[in-house]
This record gives sequence, structure tokens and C-alpha cells, in this order.
Amino acid sequence: MALSPIDIHNKEFGRSMFRGYNEDDVNEFLEQVLKDYENVLEENKKLKDSLEQTKEQVVHFNSIEATLHSSILIAQEAAEDVRRNSMKESQLIVKEAEKNADRIVNEALSRAREISMEVDDLKKQSKVFRSRFKMLIEAQLDLIQADDWDRLLETEIGTEQIEFSKKG
Repeated sequence: MALSPIDIHNKEFGRSMFRGYNEDDVNEFLEQVLKDYENVLEENKKLKDSLEQTKEQVVHFNSIEATLHSSILIAQEAAEDVRRNSMKESQLIVKEAEKNADRIVNEALSRAREISMEVDDLKKQSKVFRSRFKMLIEAQLDLIQADDWDRLLETEIGTEQIEFSKKG
């Protein structure tokens, strides 16, 4: 067991008749040892307290470190989830845009075909109309050029014939 300051203070030495130590010198030395020993014990106590606080801080910091490490892992996982979800969402958006683009192109092609068919139909109708109109004009021209007109103009109706037709 270690000496305490009280043990040092209460220590008494036996006396020797011959060649004994000077009692005042021994007491003074013991007093100095007592003070130094008390200082060492006090410093040792402070160091132990400080060591205990440091250990508590180390435990606390280790706990913080573990929490931070866990938080970093969770943040990395969340970032990875966000990245994956963003990639999936962007792929869906691209697919939807491609589908819409295909639909729009197909509708435009379909409408272009319809318009082309309408244009072809109008061309056919125009040809038929032109042909019929030409036939009508040619028929009218034939009527105008007919000899009947010339005969009609050459025929003279006298007044006698008019009077006769009135009587008759």
C-alpha cells in the first residue's frame, strides 16, 4: 500500500545513541517530502480527473464520429437513390418524348397522306370539270357555227306572210 501524507507526517524514527541523525534536519526533510508528496498526489488526482474527462471526451467524439460516419453513409445512399431516380425519371421523360414525337410524326404523315389524296382528288375533279367545260364550250361553239344560223338569217319573211299568219 502507498504512503499517504499523514503516514509521512506521523512517521517517527527510533533514536540511536551513537551517530544518530539530527532531529531538526530529519523533521525539516520530512516536512519537505510531505509537501512534495501532497503536491504529487494532488497533481496525480488532477491528472486522473483530466484523464477521465479526456476518456469521456474520446468516447463522446467516437460516438460523434460513428454518427457522422453513419450520416455520411446515409447521405451517400440518399444521393445514390436520388441519382438513380433522376436517371429513371429522365429515361421515362425521354421515352415519353420519343413516343409523343413518333405520334406527332405519324399524325403528320397521316395528315400529309390525306392532303395528298385530297389534292389528287381535286386534280381529278379539275380534269373532269375542265373536260366537261370544254365539251360544253365546244357544243356551244358547234351550235353557233351551225348552218341553221346562216339559214335563219337568209330567210326573209315578208309582210304578206305575217299578215297571212295573223288571219289564219
